[in-house]
Amino acid sequence: MEVSLLYTSLSVLLLVLAFNFFSQTRTRRRNFPPSPPALPVIGHLHLLKQPLHRTLLSLSQKYGSIFSLQFGTRLIVVVSSPSAVEECFTKNDVVFANRPTSMIGKYIGYNNTTIVAAPYGDHWRNLRRLSALEIFSTTRLNAFLSIRRDEIKLLLRRLYQNSSEDFAKVELKSKLTELTFNIMMRMIAGKRFYGEDVADHEEAKKFRDMIKQLFQYSGVSNPGDFLPFLRWIDYKNVEKNLAGISKKMDAFLQGLIDEHRLNQSKNTMIDHLLSLQESQPEYYTDQLIKGLIMVLLTAGTDTSSVTTEWTMSLLLNHPEVLKKARAELDIHVGQDRLIDEADLSKLHYLQSIISESFRLCPAVPLLVPHMCSDDCTVGGYDVPRGTTLLVNAWAIHRDPNVWDDPTSFKPERFEGGREVEAHKLMPFGMGRRSCPGAGLAQRVLGLTLGSMIQCFEWERVSEKQVDMAEGRGSILPKAEPLEAMCKARDIMKKVV
Repeated sequence: MEVSLLYTSLSVLLLVLAFNFFSQTRTRRRNFPPSPPALPVIGHLHLLKQPLHRTLLSLSQKYGSIFSLQFGTRLIVVVSSPSAVEECFTKNDVVFANRPTSMIGKYIGYNNTTIVAAPYGDHWRNLRRLSALEIFSTTRLNAFLSIRRDEIKLLLRRLYQNSSEDFAKVELKSKLTELTFNIMMRMIAGKRFYGEDVADHEEAKKFRDMIKQLFQYSGVSNPGDFLPFLRWIDYKNVEKNLAGISKKMDAFLQGLIDEHRLNQSKNTMIDHLLSLQESQPEYYTDQLIKGLIMVLLTAGTDTSSVTTEWTMSLLLNHPEVLKKARAELDIHVGQDRLIDEADLSKLHYLQSIISESFRLCPAVPLLVPHMCSDDCTVGGYDVPRGTTLLVNAWAIHRDPNVWDDPTSFKPERFEGGREVEAHKLMPFGMGRRSCPGAGLAQRVLGLTLGSMIQCFEWERVSEKQVDMAEGRGSILPKAEPLEAMCKARDIMKKVV
């Protein structure tokens, strides 16, 4: 038995080596993008050091803004320049509209059928249309405005509890995470999952923990997606763990649907999707609805909370910017009422701060991977069908050929209604697979930041600058959760 297993393993290894040899031979015959020296079997997987966007930037500085990597059996092309990105998502937008398959897509994306993981085609177009018209339309977002107002007021009250008379230290990461999760859950299911007297707090915590685990396997961080033999032996129990997480998440989501099927009395996304199910049950299945909810909760909560945390960190390190933003709020909104979403269009400096935070600290520094569905060229290089495309948005946002003083926090660069081309600033991606929830994210971020600046004085915990080190994950977290000192302004006595 052991001898047989040894021969099988050696045979597999020889097949992989042969595959790599012929792949490299084929590469030499075509004008592929430049590439570092590769190792047998694993290719360039040994070069993947965290944080990955910084590693890829270092490689691009040596091999150019378009270069290729071999991740096991998959060819990867990395682009790090605005011109290359524009070419990918204008001339080749349809070609790059596919997604590479992954274990995440199989187990968490309902076998690659969600709007994030689905291949480009009729099903994906239906999901995109559904999202644009029924979930993220202006009418639908306006209908949920009261939810965003309520949850932000609850955040302000929590901050006010210990800061009504003097400065008090607050930990913001958990508060911002709970805020965005409650906003999404109330829109989706009509109930809060965090806060006082919330019975489902522990259930929500377990779900949030599962989302954190998922992000460890997302992006290009799972070797089993590139080396098939690792899946055969279930390296580090990745597939087993994903299957377990999938089962638990599915049960949580099915519970939400079943609850609303029994009592469709609330104006929530689930209720609306169930009404569509009544008219088209063969298409709007429970699985499709669960897939939509899954994407909203995984992609729509951490991205907003992380961006708010990064932005507050930048403001604390630049008090002169914070002071200028507060002055703008006092002029255009005043101290007699809370900022509302209708005010955001008048707050140009606040919008500039948000744009500059998107630039320096994009929540998804490497855009969600794309896959080439046909042979094409990018920057004069051949890109064969099946190639995975990685866009290093973080590198483009800090490119000195695109931005003056690119590593400095300068919201003024966006003042005066200065528009930036989409291929130079892309926090929500680009092309037809860009994030459909960008409008909601900007509303939540603008209203949250505006309310916190309007209602409180903010200072650093010490004279030291806030640590801006990055943590690990495809959704870029701060290494150290943000703590700050806050003191309520007079407006809080009027609005609380």
